[in-house]
Amino acid sequence: MEVQTMSNTAESRIKSLLDDGSFVEIGGSVMARATDFNIQANSGAGDGVKCGYGVIDGNLVYVYSQDASVLGGSVGEMHAKKIANLYDMAMKMGAPVIGLVDSAGMRLQESTDALEAFGTVYRKQALASGVIPQLTAVFGKCGGGLAVLAGLADFTFMEGEKGKLFINSPNALPGNEIGKEDTSSAEFQAENTGVVDAVGTEAEVLGSIRSLVAMLPINNEEEAALSESTDDLNRVIANLEASKEDGALAASLLSDNNMFFETKKAYAKDMVTGFIKLNGMTVGVVANRSKIYNEQGEVAEEFDAALSSKGAKKAASFVEFCDAFNIPVLTLTNVNGFKASKCSEKTLAKAVAKLTYAFANASVPKVNVIVGKAFGSAYVAMNSKSLGADLVFAWTNAKVGTMEADMAAKVMYPEASSEDLKEKAKEYEALQDNVEAAARRGYVDQVIEAADTRKYVISAFEMLLTKREDRPYKKHGTV
Repeated sequence: MEVQTMSNTAESRIKSLLDDGSFVEIGGSVMARATDFNIQANSGAGDGVKCGYGVIDGNLVYVYSQDASVLGGSVGEMHAKKIANLYDMAMKMGAPVIGLVDSAGMRLQESTDALEAFGTVYRKQALASGVIPQLTAVFGKCGGGLAVLAGLADFTFMEGEKGKLFINSPNALPGNEIGKEDTSSAEFQAENTGVVDAVGTEAEVLGSIRSLVAMLPINNEEEAALSESTDDLNRVIANLEASKEDGALAASLLSDNNMFFETKKAYAKDMVTGFIKLNGMTVGVVANRSKIYNEQGEVAEEFDAALSSKGAKKAASFVEFCDAFNIPVLTLTNVNGFKASKCSEKTLAKAVAKLTYAFANASVPKVNVIVGKAFGSAYVAMNSKSLGADLVFAWTNAKVGTMEADMAAKVMYPEASSEDLKEKAKEYEALQDNVEAAARRGYVDQVIEAADTRKYVISAFEMLLTKREDRPYKKHGTV
């Protein structure tokens, strides 16, 4: 009875994910070919994975769901072949692939065949990257080499209680055991690895996947589906300026009907990434964040208004996805420099280089709104005009420059008295840290009132809808 329930779970997850009655199974009769260790006695039709296709809100998707009742859902030759064939079909049709993972990992009874199987699926995922969206949801174990499948996906979700994601199990880490710190837990993975986008119950995970798929294009040659907007395009957002320190809140206020799908929510919280709708168009958002407000409007968490290594990596990966799938990018910039810590210093230069490259290399429409401070090279890396932003707006109280005026005065006049430094700081702020000064030099296209931001960015993206921009011929970049 338990086996039947587990088997039903694999199929029920698919049916809960897809539109009612749309699932069609492929390869339901496939069985393992191996005979060693009496594997045939424990195997069954399907070889531990259900594969097929269906629709989400009318859009074609391909799905595989691992069946833990068959050899623990472990991956062997035929199991992997079914997934590989599913990828081949998805690539032909140009449709997303969604993997529902619940597996014991590599099938030991098939040894080198299982290793070959893993490599085959890895290659299919690598070739599909940037061509079709790939989403993975972890409902049970996803360990060892199987965790690489989650890492190769564009978006990964985890069930909060039973989902386990790891390369090495917690007990295999020197000085650690699962009772001390469960490094495979959804909470740990979401907060520390940058792999997991969201954590929730099984129903919440499946609902999140449906919501995300509805916002994304089905492949890199199609535009994301335009939805009818019932929101006022010229809506004045009176409280938008008050939300400048929380990029997620600001993005939500700007979006049609406050729709915002945040990605990698628990990782690098000082950087916000996610998708909004502007006049029915899907737009990717990258925003700095120094505060998180709870539902009561109280400050729940605070961060330095600085660009961190993790934040830069998170944003770079997101921008590259948007560029691959022709999704316009909006940045909400409020950064006063780089994060200063010994830990960050180990990786910060390379991480910021990746973010700089991602923005400079992206050929999709790019709009930047300076909502607060825009200081130093950290600002330059945040989709500045010099990196190729098509339009840059700035709020009237924004500041653009190398650093805070008082710090600049101390650097330029190290021998000056405190009174002289105050005067020099005022002079520097008026001449160099003033947003109007940046606008006069063409680094800011227009200074706007914060409340009017929505109508300006909608107009900008509509103007940029037919943008075409070539890049120098090369096989690929190396940053």
